[in-house]
Amino acid sequence: MTSDQTDDLVTGPPQTRLVLICGLPASGKSTLARQLAPKIPAIRLDKDGWVTQLGADVWDDEFRVRLERRLWALTQELLARGQSVILEWGHWARVERDEKRLGARALGVGVELHYLHAPLEELIGRADRRTTSGEWTALPITRAHFEEWSTIFQPPDEQEFLLFDKPVVEV
Repeated sequence: MTSDQTDDLVTGPPQTRLVLICGLPASGKSTLARQLAPKIPAIRLDKDGWVTQLGADVWDDEFRVRLERRLWALTQELLARGQSVILEWGHWARVERDEKRLGARALGVGVELHYLHAPLEELIGRADRRTTSGEWTALPITRAHFEEWSTIFQPPDEQEFLLFDKPVVEV
């Protein structure tokens, strides 16, 4: 670990945390966030849930970007007040994860990264089951979506994980 990585980590007793959940759709992000929230304790901010609750189209990328900016601003306010937050959206790009980590560090907050991975066929099967059951009413997500997204998604590597704090709770 380099000295700049060491300076980036927060040590000591449990404190205010930003928890980033990273993964493709149907990888288990919501399930993990629901399990972690009462144990940390933390507020969950689920971008897809907000889009749906606001009656917007989940495929409207412009709206989703605007909403994500607002949720990040809210997250920073909550963290500054000592409230831990779980950002329950995919964090597909390294630059996105870096922005959140560095922003939280500037507030003196610990930052965790949880990466959820499942084979493509399993993700497709989970998405199909959620669509069939009516859980995902605004979608459906197709095989073609997953195939495209898997080429865009930037999974965290070992070096990136070193920039984050160890989780304060295990599920």
